[in-house]
Amino acid sequence: MADPLHQFEVVTLIPIQIGGVNASLTNSGLVMVVAVMVISLFLILSMRGRALIPNRWQSMAELSYEFVANMIRDNVGNEGRRYFPFVFSLFMFVLFGNLLGLIPYSFTFTSHIIVTFAMAITVFLGVTVIGFLRHGPKFLMFFVPSGVPAAMLPLLVPIEIISYLSRPVSLSIRLFANMTAGHTMMKVFAGFVIALGFLGGWAPIAVNVALTGFEFLVAFLQAYVFTVLTCLYLNDSIHMH
Repeated sequence: MADPLHQFEVVTLIPIQIGGVNASLTNSGLVMVVAVMVISLFLILSMRGRALIPNRWQSMAELSYEFVANMIRDNVGNEGRRYFPFVFSLFMFVLFGNLLGLIPYSFTFTSHIIVTFAMAITVFLGVTVIGFLRHGPKFLMFFVPSGVPAAMLPLLVPIEIISYLSRPVSLSIRLFANMTAGHTMMKVFAGFVIALGFLGGWAPIAVNVALTGFEFLVAFLQAYVFTVLTCLYLNDSIHMH
C-alpha cells in the first residue's frame, strides 16, 4: 500500500539560490502562486461586467464579499471595516488552498504546519500591534481580568498571558491537523481500493466518495473558523474585551 503521508512531501521544482539562501520553487510554493492567480481571476472576471442582475460567477463573488463583510461586522463592529481587505484576502487564500488540495495530484499547502503557523503568527503580531497602537500601554490591562480580587492577580495574569501567547499555536494547529487528517484518510482508503481489487474495492470507493464530500465541507468550515477567530482576536485588540 502506498505511503499516505507521501502526498505531503515538499519537492523542489526549480532550485534557486540567492546569496546562500534557498529560494527554490517547490510544489507547495507553486500551488500558493496558483491559488493567488485563481483567486485574482475569479474576482476580476466575475466582477468585470458589473451587471445589475448578476450572473452565477458575479453572485458567487458578491456572496464571498458579503460573507466576510458580515463576519467582520458581527464580530468586530464598524471599526473593523478598515481591516476588511486583509481578512477577506486571508479567507480566500485559506479557502482556495483547501479546495485546490482536493484536486488529484495537487498539493495541500494548508496541511503544512509551517504555512498555517506563518499565517497565524502574522495575525497574532498584527492584532497585537493594533492593540498597542490604539491603546498604548493600557493594552496590557487586557491581561488583567476585571472584577478579580487583587490577591488572585498573580495567578490569573500569567494564565491570561499564556492563553494569549498560545493563540497562534492553536490557530495554526487547528487548520493543519484537520487538513492533514482528512487527506490522510482519503489516501488510506484509496490504498484499500487497490489492495482489495475489483471485487472488494467497492466499499472503500464508497467511503472515499463520502470523504471527498466531507472534505469539501471541511475546506469551507476551516477557512471560516480561521477567519472568524482572526476577527475575534481583532475585536479583542480594538475593544479590549
